[in-house]
Amino acid sequence: MPYQNYNPNPMRSRVGDCTVRALSKALGLEWDDAFAVLAAEAFRVKDMPSADAVWGAVLRNEGFHRRGISDTCPECYTVRQFAEDHPEGIYVVATDRHVLTVADGNFFDTWDSGDETPLYYYEKR
Repeated sequence: MPYQNYNPNPMRSRVGDCTVRALSKALGLEWDDAFAVLAAEAFRVKDMPSADAVWGAVLRNEGFHRRGISDTCPECYTVRQFAEDHPEGIYVVATDRHVLTVADGNFFDTWDSGDETPLYYYEKR
């Protein structure tokens, strides 16, 4: 099964910290450390830690590159299919209102977000 329950939040919170959880998994950091990295970048650019530009900058600093999703059928392509199409590697995937990590064909989240539509992603080269 490609969905893997993942919640590194020390308080077991499941809402509002998806960016921290995704970067925690993708970068191999504890939740507190991922939050600190995001908060430092957010402070530097005077934006929120969950802003695309903030977490994108953190990922780029770690060697990730942003990629687009094909326009062939954007409303019918899902996170689950993305995971199946990417059996190797680490990816941070953005949907309309959510961020999660796909690693080696599995997607890691606090809920089964497999039916969400990916908009773009970052991959580590």
